[in-house]
Amino acid sequence: MALIETIAVMSDEQIRTVVGLAASIWSEHYMPIIGAEQIEYMLGKYQSYDAIKESISGGCRYFLAVIENTPCGYCAFKFEKGTFLSKFYVEKDYRGKGAGRAMLDRIISESQSADSGRIWLTCNKYNSDTIDIYKNMGFTIIDSIITDIGNGFVMDDYVLELNIAK
Repeated sequence: MALIETIAVMSDEQIRTVVGLAASIWSEHYMPIIGAEQIEYMLGKYQSYDAIKESISGGCRYFLAVIENTPCGYCAFKFEKGTFLSKFYVEKDYRGKGAGRAMLDRIISESQSADSGRIWLTCNKYNSDTIDIYKNMGFTIIDSIITDIGNGFVMDDYVLELNIAK
């Protein structure tokens, strides 16, 4: 089995790696769900170098998933009403190879150390494959929300939760 690491994102180079992964993953995965225009808008607003740098400065923690020295995914979370998992992505060719599980294990460990009690996230309602993955990881749907993100776009999401209380 391949060595999978989760590495804290701290350097400018690591942030640029996350930006590159975001562009690749979003273009491949979200095109049929939200279309090119919203992808471009959201990458600029939430996944750009400046947005990530600001997010880290605001207390968000980013981690890269690395398999055999190759960055293949990333996650980001913040301790907010438990642990808010804001980003969780794996490159298509690396899905099903343990990177997602390694990232979730890291998030659970960090969250339990902070006594957060739960991990929660939002996921597009039409992203059914990803919703199934979250359910297989133990998350349950607890709510449905629509969020105006500006520029005429909304996020039409489910809220999912994983109880991690010790």
